[in-house]
Amino acid sequence: MPEFSDTIINLFDGLKKRQATGEGGLLTGSDPSAFDVSDPLRLWIIQVGVIIMLDQLLSLGLGRMKQPKVIAEVLGGILLGPTAFGRIPGFTQHIFPSQSLPYLSLVANIGLCLFLFIVGLEIDASVIKRNARMSAIVSLAGMALPFGLGSALSVPLYHHFIDPSVQFTHFMLFTGVAYSITAFPVLCRILTELKLLDTTVGIVVLSAGVGNDVVGWTLLALSVALVNAGSGLTALWVLLTCVAFTIFLLLVVKRVMLWLARATGSTDDGPTMFYMTVVMILLWACAFFTDIVGVNAIFGAFLAGIIVPREGGLAIALTEKLEDMVTIIFLPLYFTLSGLNTNLGLLDDGITWAFTIAIACLAFLGKFGGCTIASRLSGFSWREASTIGSLMSCKGLVELIVLNVGLSAGVLSPKVFSMFVLEALTLTFMTTPLVRALYPPERRVIATSGGASPKTRDDEGGDLDADKKSLMNEEQPWRYRFTVVLDKLEHMPCMMALTQLIRPPVPDFSSVVSMSAASDAAPLKYRRPEVSINALRLIELSDRASAVMKSSTADTLIHTDPLLGIFRMFGELNDLPVSSSLAIVPHDDLACNVVDHARQDASQLILLPWLPPCASIAETSEGATPRREKFDHNPFEVIFGTSRDKSASAIHSQFVRGVFARSDTDVALFVDPGNHLNTGAKTGGSYHIFLPFFGGPDDRLALEFVMQLCTNPRINATVVKMEKREIENMQIERPSTAHSDVKVDTNSLALAHQQGLTVSSMVAFPDTVYGQTNTQMRMQSETADSIIWSRYAGHNPSDADTTGPLRAALSRIDFTNLASPVPLHAAIQRASMYQRVLVVTGRSKRLAVEDHHAELKDLVEEHRVVGHEVMSKTIGDVATAFVVSGCPSAVVVLQAANTGVH
Repeated sequence: MPEFSDTIINLFDGLKKRQATGEGGLLTGSDPSAFDVSDPLRLWIIQVGVIIMLDQLLSLGLGRMKQPKVIAEVLGGILLGPTAFGRIPGFTQHIFPSQSLPYLSLVANIGLCLFLFIVGLEIDASVIKRNARMSAIVSLAGMALPFGLGSALSVPLYHHFIDPSVQFTHFMLFTGVAYSITAFPVLCRILTELKLLDTTVGIVVLSAGVGNDVVGWTLLALSVALVNAGSGLTALWVLLTCVAFTIFLLLVVKRVMLWLARATGSTDDGPTMFYMTVVMILLWACAFFTDIVGVNAIFGAFLAGIIVPREGGLAIALTEKLEDMVTIIFLPLYFTLSGLNTNLGLLDDGITWAFTIAIACLAFLGKFGGCTIASRLSGFSWREASTIGSLMSCKGLVELIVLNVGLSAGVLSPKVFSMFVLEALTLTFMTTPLVRALYPPERRVIATSGGASPKTRDDEGGDLDADKKSLMNEEQPWRYRFTVVLDKLEHMPCMMALTQLIRPPVPDFSSVVSMSAASDAAPLKYRRPEVSINALRLIELSDRASAVMKSSTADTLIHTDPLLGIFRMFGELNDLPVSSSLAIVPHDDLACNVVDHARQDASQLILLPWLPPCASIAETSEGATPRREKFDHNPFEVIFGTSRDKSASAIHSQFVRGVFARSDTDVALFVDPGNHLNTGAKTGGSYHIFLPFFGGPDDRLALEFVMQLCTNPRINATVVKMEKREIENMQIERPSTAHSDVKVDTNSLALAHQQGLTVSSMVAFPDTVYGQTNTQMRMQSETADSIIWSRYAGHNPSDADTTGPLRAALSRIDFTNLASPVPLHAAIQRASMYQRVLVVTGRSKRLAVEDHHAELKDLVEEHRVVGHEVMSKTIGDVATAFVVSGCPSAVVVLQAANTGVH
C-alpha cells in the first residue's frame, strides 16, 4: 500500500492543469471557502486556521487540568468531525469538502513522517541500560498480556462489526498491536511534568517505554507488510527486506552520519546547513524506501531518527529545529483527519457501547495488570508497581497512528475505529490523575547511584538538620548552607556578586588570639563551619519535545550546561565548594521546586537574582527612546482568566514572589539596578553596606546578614535605626544593659511569624497576603527588635565573652539612630554619602513597623516612575524607594523564613 507515494503522484497530476484564477478574489464576490482544484491553497489556509484555533482553545482549558496537549488535539479533531461540528449544516461541505481531503492528507502525512523522525530522535539506547533487567521484564509483560487480551477480544469484535472480506488474522494483529503499544512521547512528557525522572519508578518506566516503542513499531511494520502482501511468501520477503534495510542503517549509515557530524563540527556547534540537508535527504529516502516495499513511510522516518548521532546533544538540536512546525501545524492536521474519520454517533446501541467499555477496560487491565505484576515480582512495592502499570497504560497519539493505518488499510471499520479512538482518549486522560493519586511526592523513592540505599524526598535533608542547627546559635548566627538559583545568563553577575559577598573570610588567628589575650579571655572558641553552596540550575519545561529530551538527559546536561560551568569555575577561583543541581520543570512549578530543593538540601539561605523593570529596558543610544519589550499575548487567556504581563522582569517577579510566599527558608534577593556593578578593582575591593533598620522579622534577619558579611575585613557597614517622628508612640523606657543577656521566646516569635499566612493565586501578579496581626504579635516583634538591637548596638567588642568573628564584625559596623518625618528620603540621602555602597534591607511585608505607602507614592511622583506596583509587591516599599530614586547601589532584600507555610 504505497499510499504516500500515490498521493503525491496524483496531486502533481492535478497541479499540472493549474490555471490563473480569480483575479479579483473576494472583491469580485467569490466565495473564499469555495474549493478549486487548481488553487487549493485558500481553503487549506482556512482549514489550518480553524484547526489551530480550536486546538489552542481546548489546550488552555485541559492544560489547567494537567492534561497533555495531545488530549486537546485529539478532542479537537473529533469535534471538527461528524461527531460535533459536522452536524452543523454546511460546515463539512464548506470547510472540509471531500475534494480537499487529499491535499490535507498529503500535508498531514508529511508532518507525520517528521513527527516519527522526532520520535526516533527521542529514543536513546543508553536509557535502556540504566535498568535493563527490570525494564525488559516490565516491557515484555506490558506487551504480552495486552496482546493476548486484544487478540481474544478481536474474536467477538470481528464477528459483530468487521466485514468477512477482511482476514481475521489481519484484524487480530492490528487489535493486538493497538492494545500492546505505549505512547512514548506522551509518557516522557508526563514523567517530566510529574517530576518522576529521578525516581526509581521513572527510570524503569522510561526504559520500558523505549523498548515497548521500538517493538511496537516493528509489529506495526509487520502488520502492514502482511496486509499489503498478496501471499505469505510475499509478506516474508517484505519482512526480510525491512530487516536487511534496518541492519544496513544501524551498522553502516549510522557510522557514516557520526563521522559526518564530527567532520562538519555539528557535534560541537549544532547541525550545520550541510549536515541538516543530508539528514533531510536521509529522512525522505528512508520513508520512500519503506513505502515502496510495502511498509508505511512512517517506519522509514522512525528508523532515520534512530540512526542520528546523540553525541554533543545533536539529536536535541535537530529536534529544536523541527518541532515547532510539526507540533503547531502538521500534527493537528493529522489529528483532524483522524477526527473526520471518527464518528461517535455510530455508537448508537447497547451492544456497541458494551463492546466500547470492554475495549477500554481490557486495554487498561492488560497494561496495568501485566506491568504491575512484573514490577511487583521485580521487587517494587505495590504502590510503585501500580504506578508503573498506570504510566505504561498511556496510549496517546501512538495508538491513533496505528488505528489510522488500520483504517486506511481497510482492516478496521469506521465504527470499530471510533470505539478504539474513544478508548485511547480515555486511557490517556486517566494517566495523570491516577499517577498523582497513587504516587504522591512524599512517597516517591529517589534513584541513587552505586549501592546506596534509596531515599524518599522527605528523608533527603534529614541527615543535615542537626548540622544545620549546630552551626547557628546566639553567639554565632551565621549561615553557611546556601542555595544559589541560576536561571538566565543575564542574572549571573547578580549571583556571582552576592556569592562573593557571603564568602567567609579566612580567619586571622593571630589577631584573634592577641585580642583574646588582651582581654584575658577564656580559650578561643571558634570553629569555622564548612561552607556549602548548591547551585540550582532552573530550566523551564515548555511544550516542546526538545525540553522533554533535555529532562530525560539531565544527568548529562548537568555537566555540560554553560551556566553551571561558569558558576563552578567561579567557585574554583574563589575557593568555594560548589555542588550542582538541575531541574527542568513547568513555569508554574519553578517556585515550588526552589523551595523543595532548599528544604531537601537543608539550606539556610536561598539566593535569588532579580532585574527590576527599569533595569530590563534596553536603550538604543543615550537619550533615545527605550525599546518596548515584546509581549506574547494569547487572546484565549482572557477567557480563562490567565491574562498577565509577559515582560521578562514581570514574569521573573512572579517567580520571586512565589518563592517568598512558599519558602520556609530565609531568602535573600539581589536586586541589580542595571548599572553594571563595578568589581572594585580600582578601590582595593572594599565595600560599604548600608542598612536602614525599621524593625520586624525581615529587618532582624537583615541585621544578622550584615553582621555575617562584616566578618570579612574588606567590608564595613553603617546600620541606622530609622524612626518616624509623626507616628512615634510613647514606650516604656528600658535600660540598655537589661537586654544583653535576655533570651527571647523563639517559639512564640515563630508562632507570630506563622499566624494568618495566605498564599494567593499566582495569576495576575498577586501580592503576598498575610493575615491581620494582633497586639500580642506586635509586642513580641517589638521586643525582639529591641533585643537584637541592644545585643549588637549596645555590645562592647572588648567584652571577654565575645567570640572572635562577632568581635571582628562589630568593630567594622557603625550603629546610629536617625529620626525623620520622611524616613525613606532620609535613608536614601544617608546612603548616597558613601562610595560603592550596598544597601541591605528587609522585605517587610509581614509585621512591618512603619507604613511607607504615602512616602513611596511621593518618591514615585518625584522621579516620574511608572509601574512601580510590581516592584513594591516583589521587594517591599523600602527597597522600592532605593530603586525608584535612581540610587546606583545594588540592593539585597531579605525575608525571614515563613515557618508556618508547611
